[in-house]
Amino acid sequence: MVVATDTDMRTTRQVVRLGVIGAGRIGQVHCLALSRNPKAEVVIVADFFVKAAESCAQKFRIPSAVQDWKDVIRNPAVDGVVICSPSDTHHEIILGAAKAGKHIFCEKPIDYNLKRIDEALATVLQSGVKFQLGFQRRFDANFQRVRQAVQGGEIGEPFMLNIKSFDPAPPPLAYLKQSGGLFFDMMTHDFDMARFVIGSEITEVTATATSFDKEIAAIGDITTAIVSLKFENGAIGVIQCCRKAVYGYDQRLEVLGSEGAVDINNNYPNTATISGADNIKRDLPLNFFMDRYKQAYEDEMVSFVDCIANDTPPVVTGMDGKIPVVLAFAATKSLKENRAVKVNEILFGKTHM
Repeated sequence: MVVATDTDMRTTRQVVRLGVIGAGRIGQVHCLALSRNPKAEVVIVADFFVKAAESCAQKFRIPSAVQDWKDVIRNPAVDGVVICSPSDTHHEIILGAAKAGKHIFCEKPIDYNLKRIDEALATVLQSGVKFQLGFQRRFDANFQRVRQAVQGGEIGEPFMLNIKSFDPAPPPLAYLKQSGGLFFDMMTHDFDMARFVIGSEITEVTATATSFDKEIAAIGDITTAIVSLKFENGAIGVIQCCRKAVYGYDQRLEVLGSEGAVDINNNYPNTATISGADNIKRDLPLNFFMDRYKQAYEDEMVSFVDCIANDTPPVVTGMDGKIPVVLAFAATKSLKENRAVKVNEILFGKTHM
């Protein structure tokens, strides 16, 4: 009697073969998710530091590790690529992968230049490949439930949105120097979540900000910001971002509507509460975004693989990647000029293009 192995089972069904570009922290998160997906197989991994690629290949049993990302898109066995390389490489890799006929998953951003974003998206469209952007929060069960409540009319007409997004500590200064700044690096997730939850485009932003860190201020960045939003459907909102919350990773959201409200709180490592004579307490919330969104990262990879296997549209599009960058430019302009900025000033103006 011959017993089929896991490998045999994988080869007898339709398997989406992927190449991962970038073997750092987020690249390994995606490799882990894909290793658990019977519909997917990572056949090659690339990293500018080839030892990182080799280590990743060994860890996840990937047959090939290379230094040059072009070797990934030239590989005839590759159906699609997962781009996890540094932000300033995304545009070039997207162009190359699209022209090579490879489907594309790309971590944000596509680029921080709107003309280059448009070039990338036009090339994707012309090539006929699928493109999914990495906004993992859209796959989080809590945020999805909020969207369901709003879009399903459970709270009536949405009036007001409030997003709190606080990191436990600032990232290293070396990272911040190439990150694009808080509006581009951190708040883009919140801009996307505002659009996702309310289901309407943002038409105007007003920003105020400061920095509690002299070194971060010295490189021209901020640590703390509040951005007010106006939506096309008449709703208003506010996003509060901060690089430091000593108690952990704080991700809360609330929508008030004409018939009620919906809100979500932080995720915790357990549900235990300790009650005493003087107080009632519980452990701190999860302290790291990789822990908070562990399942969401896995689910977004499932979604990408399925859209290739089933020939369906990606659920997070290239335009979903462009608009938060537009909003980041609008917030930057608002902060600099101390005024409300219409989003169309960025979309149709010459500035930042």
